[in-house]
Amino acid sequence: MHAEAAEAASVAERHLTDPKAVRERLGKRLRTQDPPLVLTCARGSSDHAATYAKYLIETRVRTPVASFAPSTASLHAAPWRHLEGTLFLAISQSGRSPDILLSARAAKDAGALVVALVNDPESPLAQLAEVAIPLLAGSERSVAATKSFIATLVAILGLVAAWTDEADLHGALDETPHVLRSAWNLNWSPAEAVLAGASSLFVVGRGLSYAIALEAALKLKETCGLHAEAFSAAEVKHGPMALVGPGFPVIMLEPSEGGDAFEALARDFIARGAHVIMAGGEQEGALALPILPALHPALAPIAAIQSFYRLAASLSIARGLDPDNPPYLRKVTETL
Repeated sequence: MHAEAAEAASVAERHLTDPKAVRERLGKRLRTQDPPLVLTCARGSSDHAATYAKYLIETRVRTPVASFAPSTASLHAAPWRHLEGTLFLAISQSGRSPDILLSARAAKDAGALVVALVNDPESPLAQLAEVAIPLLAGSERSVAATKSFIATLVAILGLVAAWTDEADLHGALDETPHVLRSAWNLNWSPAEAVLAGASSLFVVGRGLSYAIALEAALKLKETCGLHAEAFSAAEVKHGPMALVGPGFPVIMLEPSEGGDAFEALARDFIARGAHVIMAGGEQEGALALPILPALHPALAPIAAIQSFYRLAASLSIARGLDPDNPPYLRKVTETL
């Protein structure tokens, strides 16, 4: 897990050139077609990447994005109607999960433009899609996805940059290799002292950083044996706050926008006696983790999850576990 996560910058470098022509053709087509709706379809870490896509597309393209439930096509076998003009974004590392394939087929039959983000260009999903954008992550032996998740985020950033053709997004894409190398070298190890003996915690984000909170919580579950739950800062007070008391750990991944409200929430947690760990922002009584300053809002979450992966791999070992082989899990999950 540690070695594969460290390769993310090299994966990002490949994205600057290898799928560029595919992105540019798709971007031009999307500007012409102007889809009124985007549907994402994914599971696990890929679905967390889809959440990143939702916020980035809705804020930069200003087109609504909804999550397609794969069970609609697999469990319920419900045919879709009238998806002409819709962009159906299927995200899968293996490209082999049966329910994702059934969903993509149903969307294609209903007239949607099916675009796949997939690590295996020879997979059934890549063959089914009208346009396949390779993730270029290479082989990944650790059960916990790291470089392939970051590759998916970079692919999404590249797709939206090509779609909008906006200079700042192109610039953010160009910066990803350097930013990922710098983020990998940040020291988040002080958080181990708080989390080594924990049994449960919250991971809080908002907007683009909420997608990263979801991914971080999943990695803490599967590699560290921690009951970690992710919440949006806008939702955590609607019930979950009742669980927060003295000594309860909370990891806060501050978004690039809305920092004042986020830091006010951190003060609420600290007042309850929680062990608050902040990546971005500083509050008295909280453990501040270093982040790279002044990053583009679309790039900051990608940097944060890269720093987090190094922490998760180390924390897993500190808790006596093997981050590469979580119990009861397999690399490819085939869901019907």
